[in-house]
Amino acid sequence: MRAIQVAVFGDPEVLSPVELPDPTPGPGQVVVGMAAADVIFLDTRLRGGWGQEFFPRTLPYVPGGGGAGEVLETGEGVDPAWRGRHVVVRTGTSSGYAERVVAGVEEITPVPDGLAVETAAALVHDGVTALRMDRLGAPEKGEWVLVSAAAGGAGSLLVQLSVGAGARVVAAASSETKLALARELGAEAVVDYSRPDWVERVREATGGGAALVYDGAGGALGTAALDAVSDGGRFVTYGATDDFAAPDPEEAARRGIRVMAPLLDGPPDQETVRELMVLALERAAEGRLRPAIGATYPLERAADAHRALAARATVGKSLLLVGGESNV
Repeated sequence: MRAIQVAVFGDPEVLSPVELPDPTPGPGQVVVGMAAADVIFLDTRLRGGWGQEFFPRTLPYVPGGGGAGEVLETGEGVDPAWRGRHVVVRTGTSSGYAERVVAGVEEITPVPDGLAVETAAALVHDGVTALRMDRLGAPEKGEWVLVSAAAGGAGSLLVQLSVGAGARVVAAASSETKLALARELGAEAVVDYSRPDWVERVREATGGGAALVYDGAGGALGTAALDAVSDGGRFVTYGATDDFAAPDPEEAARRGIRVMAPLLDGPPDQETVRELMVLALERAAEGRLRPAIGATYPLERAADAHRALAARATVGKSLLLVGGESNV
């Protein structure tokens, strides 16, 4: 089968197309023929060797953690009725950038009838992340919510979830194209966070700060975003563009701000992932959650997908289409 492999940690050039043996399902496993592989910013960091303490990778490895496709084979103990069904797959180990993925039956979720496979693939990680952050932040009707990295895969979903809860959203991103997407998704105000005064602009737009901040950027931007939270507010950070945000705990305590950094506790358990995956797919099928798919690449151009993400050039979600199609 065709796959993308990382033999050494490094720049996007280390993403090499290779031929690997077709996987065989073991007991309790299935083989999924991938139609679309999910690409997230974390993939670009792990490719470079970052985060081994949180997300260990043993070289050589096939990057990615999932996508969507059709069940081709079932192993011992798995209901053969799974064969031929369209599913999303989210594996506990890397392996998504490939024509075929082997996974435990507990790691697949049926795709609702009528939902496009690309839409389903776009929710594998970002849908789960957004719903998880939404539960932690719990936006309330009428309150201001700041979503940073608002045109990213998870950020664009958090804009929709917050608007759906009746909150007033201020979106922060780094270009007019990205801010236009946030407006389209329902953001009431937008701020370019490449400007040095972006936090002040958020505070002006919200009348003193947002009651809830979703930090999808991390690093210095995420750390600075604490100043955009109103006293007594909530700060939920999940981004790691350069590194995790490091808000001053004494400052947060002094201002009564509750800081939540769930990624530092590791990935969610399988039961939680499956629950949120089902919910994300259901909402998408109902038209209540729409991933913004901004870029698709054939499998062999995984390096181009990583370069675009690293350059912050992608608006919305990136996918690898195993059939070879592209929109960039």
